[in-house]
Amino acid sequence: MCRAGRQPDPHEAGRKDAENAAFAALLEDSAEELYETAPCGYLSTLMDGTIAKVNTTLLGWMGLDRKAVVGRMRFTDLLTVGGRLYHETHFAPLLRMQGEIGGIALELRGAEGARIPVLVSSVLKYGCDGEPLLIRTTVFDARDRRAYEEELLRRKREAEAAREQAEADRVRLQEALATLQQSLLPAMLPDVPGLEAAAHYHTASPDRLGGDFYDLFAIDGGRWAFFLGDVCGKGPQAAALTSLTRYTLRAAAMHDPDPVAALSTLNTVLHERYTGGDPRYCTAVFGTLDPDPSTGRVAVRIAAGGHPPALVLRADGRADFLPTPGGLLVGILPDPRFVSAATVLAPGDTLLLYTDGLTEARTGEDRTSLYGDEALLDFAAGQAGRPARDVIRALTGLLDDFGDGLDDDTALLALGVPAHPAPDPATKNRR
Repeated sequence: MCRAGRQPDPHEAGRKDAENAAFAALLEDSAEELYETAPCGYLSTLMDGTIAKVNTTLLGWMGLDRKAVVGRMRFTDLLTVGGRLYHETHFAPLLRMQGEIGGIALELRGAEGARIPVLVSSVLKYGCDGEPLLIRTTVFDARDRRAYEEELLRRKREAEAAREQAEADRVRLQEALATLQQSLLPAMLPDVPGLEAAAHYHTASPDRLGGDFYDLFAIDGGRWAFFLGDVCGKGPQAAALTSLTRYTLRAAAMHDPDPVAALSTLNTVLHERYTGGDPRYCTAVFGTLDPDPSTGRVAVRIAAGGHPPALVLRADGRADFLPTPGGLLVGILPDPRFVSAATVLAPGDTLLLYTDGLTEARTGEDRTSLYGDEALLDFAAGQAGRPARDVIRALTGLLDDFGDGLDDDTALLALGVPAHPAPDPATKNRR
């Protein structure tokens, strides 16, 4: 048979009463005790600032005796010099104006001159006639907060110093890289009789070394050699490969200026040097120039290894590629096949060589389309018949227009025959 209800257990009730009594005992602190031992400082002052009442907590912070403080000191006597000045010029006027003010950062003068950062809040107590009678002030210890803020400030300064140092290091690195990059290119192109030469090198990033290169130099019997290319990779390894490539091609041209022979020599050097787990290679165009002073024409022979075809800009406005099909990358295979081509530059004609940073520039609003060979051919046709320097200047503007779509280094070399030959120095002053 089930009971409709259960009678309370007298032992359980007694236990609960005892617990409630013990909890109540914890709350029996007097208001005076709560005031004196509060975790913050309390004080009351007359309107002239004389301290009328102060709790034990604040006296302990200051290391002062109550008898020496109450009725004998003013609130401003507890402050540092800077704190007094701020109290007189800002704190006190605002308190009188607003009737209360809170969370003001000041500093107290502790024992033995210690500075105690605090947050101060004050409120005016008014009499029945509406006149202010005294000021009640609460003081919160801000030493932990100050230490935390100082630590944050220290870390901020350290971070700023680190950023400044990193930026200074980056600038020095860029200067060093720029100097090294220039050392891999001719300081200036030589003057070639009956020919105008111009070049441009666009660095995609000042923070890394590029691998594009070009050169123009004299060989034998009034002939000249030139080359332009691009090594694999970026950075110091690419720079080392570029240096090796340039000096090898120069030495090869002095031994045998035939374009195919020069590229074959370079291929042998690279293949032997970089065999193993880290193959290195390049693309290159190598050529010779044989000016004919009697006709003003320049015979050109070139060979290419895996490089974009050269462009020939004619004086009559035409522009065509000078193809060298089947040329393999230089340095990959032990015995590759390189193809040569030949043309003649007449007065007003220009031979243009470039690296693939130009044709592989990303265009369009979404930067997903490549500039490409056909666009370059159309642009070059618009420059046909112009001097080599003007062609390079126009291409430099084109590179600038690509903006962030140009993310690879680009080398340009233009070799043109002036439409109007320079006067003979022996006769140019004759009347």
